[in-house]
Amino acid sequence: MQQSSLHTFVDNGIGYVDSCTSWSRAVSNASASSIDAVDAAKRLAAYTAVDRHVQPGDKIIGIGSGSTVPYVVERILQQGDERNRDRVFLPTGFQSQQLITLAGLRLGDITQYPEIDVTIDGADEADTDLNCIKGGGACQLREKVLAEAARTFIVVADYRKNSTVLGTNYTSGVPIEVSPFASTSVLRSLRTKLDSPNATLRMARAKAGPVVTDNSNFIIDAPFTEVALRKPRELLASIKLLTGVVEVGLFCGVVKAAYFGNQDGSVTAKFENGEVVHIEEGK
Repeated sequence: MQQSSLHTFVDNGIGYVDSCTSWSRAVSNASASSIDAVDAAKRLAAYTAVDRHVQPGDKIIGIGSGSTVPYVVERILQQGDERNRDRVFLPTGFQSQQLITLAGLRLGDITQYPEIDVTIDGADEADTDLNCIKGGGACQLREKVLAEAARTFIVVADYRKNSTVLGTNYTSGVPIEVSPFASTSVLRSLRTKLDSPNATLRMARAKAGPVVTDNSNFIIDAPFTEVALRKPRELLASIKLLTGVVEVGLFCGVVKAAYFGNQDGSVTAKFENGEVVHIEEGK
């Protein structure tokens, strides 16, 4: 596999890489000793997950979104050209599509490959039962499609995303993708029927108006009470019943394992059977 030049700048989780930077230089920068504790934790989680779950026989691989995912791609590249030559990588959004393409990996689409061996994605928060809040990057629809299509769905994150109850650390609310036409109606229903009085339409930072997803929809961020978030499956079902809701950033019953990089260089692994394993660095 030849190293690909980055034709556009991509958020690699450390900063932005300009068009003159090769992928190998981006990897080198990401591996520099100057990275802070949070980035080091993200890399530990990603490396551990790839080492344990991206096996030689895995040919169709889903690549998620978020600041931890570039380290996933970095570790997959380190598995070598021979292993990656016959693999196809499916993105959950624009960021992961750029990462796959600019790394020189083969890009595919869920319409071509509806069955995925393993998908690795980030999370905004994960609870004790591996229920997750996802969608801070506005990709939850495509993320959920690739998660449910995968034989194995793995989440990677740093220690800040590891919690007992959803909403403890990620306080921006549950991301809800909605049809633009129905956004006002859904907002009203969330506020009056589902006890989320502070539900708001997510506004863009680099342009006037709301955030627009890769699917041309809007995002509503809806904070809920701790009581509601202790029963995420029930909450998910209630939100999905609102006309105009496309997808909800609550992932319940799909995660096989979650890996959280810690400040001390260890990784906490949580599994769907309730097992929690503390992995020391280098093991």
